[in-house]
Amino acid sequence: MKNAKPLPTYLAKRYAGWRATQFQENKAWYARLADEGQRPRAMIISCCDSRVHVTAIFGAETGEFFIHRNIANLVPVYTPSEDFHGTSAAIEYAVKYLNVANLIVVGHSDCGGVAGCLDMCCGNAPELEETSSFIGRWMDILRPGFERIKDLDITDEERQTALEKQGVLVSLENLMTFPFIQEAVENDTLSLHGIWNDIRDGGLEFYNAETEDFQRV
Repeated sequence: MKNAKPLPTYLAKRYAGWRATQFQENKAWYARLADEGQRPRAMIISCCDSRVHVTAIFGAETGEFFIHRNIANLVPVYTPSEDFHGTSAAIEYAVKYLNVANLIVVGHSDCGGVAGCLDMCCGNAPELEETSSFIGRWMDILRPGFERIKDLDITDEERQTALEKQGVLVSLENLMTFPFIQEAVENDTLSLHGIWNDIRDGGLEFYNAETEDFQRV
């Protein structure tokens, strides 16, 4: 591949620092992970946004979380086909082969994907309506959430936040369309969780199914 270039210098230097410190201090743990394979306690589905740092929020160690990231932390409806299904494949692997006990969907504030969905659904982003737009077609997953909040008498900022939280709920609903997830949940071998992170103040909210709203952790 002629277009591939060497690793940027600043990343190479950071790697060298990690190799000489954290790795050397935990060599036995990394050897165990390599020899015994991964046994994550939870799967995390979070946004690609560089500001979302789930391992830091929960102080997770290497090997603790199986993490899948995509635009706006969305889960599509279970749709077996010959197309490419990166998110569905990750979910299948985590639940059926890694046997994770918890599956956590993580939404966040100021999500660019959600903002794009708002613009698209309001007719302000015709470029996202094009069939050639990967982002637009992906954000179609969130249209049911938009329908729920579009008529609320709230500010634009509140509407953005409301749709971000709807993204978490739509994903949780779509997870239950996967037969193997529904079976695992019914057998109490898997628990589903939805949380929303406020990047600015570090706040974290979880969805309470009993009260049907998000509450501070």
